[in-house]
Amino acid sequence: MAGLLMPETASLQAVLTDRIFIGLTIASAVILALVIGLILVFSIRFRRGSKANRHPLPEIVSREFEIGWTAATIFLFVFVFWWAASAEIGAYSVPPDAIEIHVVAKQWMWKTQASNGAREINELHVPVNKPVKLIMTSQDVIHSFFVPAFRLKRDVLPDQQTEAWFQATKTGTFHLLCTEYCGTDHARMLGRVIVMEPEAYASWLSAQPEGDDLAHQGERLFSERGCAGCHAPGSAVHAPSLAGIWERPVPLEGGRFATADAAYIRDSILQPGRDVVAGYAPVMPSYAGLLDDGEIQAITAYIRALGSEPGVVRSLGTPEMRSNVPGGVRERSPAMVPGAPVLDEPAPAGPGVRP
Repeated sequence: MAGLLMPETASLQAVLTDRIFIGLTIASAVILALVIGLILVFSIRFRRGSKANRHPLPEIVSREFEIGWTAATIFLFVFVFWWAASAEIGAYSVPPDAIEIHVVAKQWMWKTQASNGAREINELHVPVNKPVKLIMTSQDVIHSFFVPAFRLKRDVLPDQQTEAWFQATKTGTFHLLCTEYCGTDHARMLGRVIVMEPEAYASWLSAQPEGDDLAHQGERLFSERGCAGCHAPGSAVHAPSLAGIWERPVPLEGGRFATADAAYIRDSILQPGRDVVAGYAPVMPSYAGLLDDGEIQAITAYIRALGSEPGVVRSLGTPEMRSNVPGGVRERSPAMVPGAPVLDEPAPAGPGVRP
């Protein structure tokens, strides 16, 4: 009966959510039945004209009853809190081997991109029984990423990055909806999540058109937008190097420290005067309005690809990109790597050969 009333269950998170929902429903039903039963019993027993004993309970019985009822209520409350909180904390604890998918929402579509550069519009292909991490942002207004079969719902905000993860347990095609009213055509902001067997997913991924992954896009933007002029190794401008800073503590003015994560990188791009690195002048201009959210995601992916080992200096065009996509990063032609030196040499002069 519950299966007919509940949406399809197709992820680990859906199983946990359903257990909590069913548990709370059963607890509520038991309490409701107890209250209604007591009302009926007392209504009949103590009806007008009955000879029931109407004297108060003995004091010791009344005290034990109050203590027992209060303790049971507190225990039930603490148990429900622990149950729901542990599930919610798990929803934010992404497994380290999760596949990363970058999601950009805009009126009115979902744009997704895998770590290897495979891009989709209003579709998301993922393998079954493999954790998938979503890194999401919005280009305009507030949206909400919702997959009912996965019991997954997370707001997607402009100027911020939100994360979520899921692990699909069943192959098939599942609805992707926006549950935040985002404008006139909000109801048409639909998509689908296609869960495939790992072998089929690998085949689908290899069949996608060759394209730059986010880190390489970020590397190109890093040069095109002038970031490399100050932050690249060997730059004449006194600016902190970004090599090896990912998720490492950064000393700030005033003795404070910040962790070089996605939020810090984003804030440094849009509000460079807020957390200035100790020993450097606040001369960097803001890129608010000059970079959209997708471009900031790409630059963040590039800085992340630089690694977290201090002192490691990576040259442009020779990336060792990290990817969680099965099969690893595809081989790239040197000519397709942004910033790579041109190694082609002109053919020696000689007599022409007619084919």
